[in-house]
Amino acid sequence: MSIRKGDKAPGFELPAKPGEKIDVGTHIGRERVILLFFPFAFSPVCTDEMCHMRDTWGQWQELDAKVFGISVDSPFVTDRFRSDENIPFPILSDFNKQVCSQYGALHEDLKGFKGVAKRSVFVIAADGKVIYDWVTEDPRVQVPFDEVKAALAVGDAAVR
Repeated sequence: MSIRKGDKAPGFELPAKPGEKIDVGTHIGRERVILLFFPFAFSPVCTDEMCHMRDTWGQWQELDAKVFGISVDSPFVTDRFRSDENIPFPILSDFNKQVCSQYGALHEDLKGFKGVAKRSVFVIAADGKVIYDWVTEDPRVQVPFDEVKAALAVGDAAVR
């Protein structure tokens, strides 16, 4: 199954750190949401991606959307990654790979690693519909941040 532009985004709950889950579903359908799936915390391209978001955080806040990073790393790793890199939004652990699978953002095999998140972005309008989706098979390719911003600038009208 894959979630794409125009689809209703499913809600989910994932841990941000051991013992602390965040219910992303409480945001979907109420406010705009950005989901950033990434392969591995602490890897070079993933660190660049999250640090870009951190370093341009003011611009993202002006676009009025909740941002969540998601990887298949354990909640111990996602918590440490967020802390070490001073990431200003939650980094969630999809250790069991359910959300990555649901969104169509899971490599079955990435260079010998089984079940790794694909670098992907989903922008969800306040009505809960996906207004932008981008999924790459190549983990070295960086997120097209300008396209994400453009989708948010168009806003909720993009799916109507």
